[in-house]
Amino acid sequence: MGNITLSLPEDVHEIVRAHKEIRWSEIARRAISEYAKKLELLDTIASKSKLTEKDVKEIDKVLKRAIAKRHGI
Repeated sequence: MGNITLSLPEDVHEIVRAHKEIRWSEIARRAISEYAKKLELLDTIASKSKLTEKDVKEIDKVLKRAIAKRHGI
């Protein structure tokens, strides 16, 4: 199993230190694992896509305009 080191903002670190009864490494391991599984699924979906990068950028532009218009931005 690989190891990583995390940097936390001081306010979060104080909370973590105050709750030594919690297995923080297990919480981090689960969160990273769940996120990695989501990325793996997205990679699988994207690998089957026939859209080009140009297509994606155009869709992105259209969606952002529509969102801005809807929210009066």
